[in-house]
Amino acid sequence: MQDLTAPERKFVLHWGEMGARWGINRTVAQVHALLFLAPKPMPAEAIQQVLGVARSNVSTSLRELQGWGLVKLVHLPGDRRDHFETKKDVWDLFRTIVEERKRREVDPTLALLKECLAEAEADRETGDYSEARLRELHEFFDTTSRWYAQFKAWPVAAVSRLARLGDKAFKLLKLGEGKEAT
Repeated sequence: MQDLTAPERKFVLHWGEMGARWGINRTVAQVHALLFLAPKPMPAEAIQQVLGVARSNVSTSLRELQGWGLVKLVHLPGDRRDHFETKKDVWDLFRTIVEERKRREVDPTLALLKECLAEAEADRETGDYSEARLRELHEFFDTTSRWYAQFKAWPVAAVSRLARLGDKAFKLLKLGEGKEAT
């Protein structure tokens, strides 16, 4: 990983490891980390050189990151090459990732649970216990999805401020003593 300082290299490698744990290809996560640290948009060739990976791997990674809405194509005046940049605001990054995971993972699960519940209600062989478990899980996913729809409409500044309040928010809203609240 040429042209990176020791802390930059350490971050890019770690982000790649974390990406793998989150179900993201290691190189995809490393490309994202590199673009996050880059002060200006980078062409694919520079990404390839810095990370020491194949051009095809960089292209595939950039397409995947664009599919997630995390990276966008940028054209710079006087340069005919395609350049790429990622969102720099960490709260915006967080929202984008959560939204995409919801769309890819939560929404299909919610739809499946709705189908399973309808089938379980019509099927005399499905036991009451299984039906109750499916209903509870469906209600959980439905409630959290509706809450998320409200949350994503909040301004970033409000989300950041609420997160920084931490346990104070629980106390202010009289929801409990923070960590002990259930």
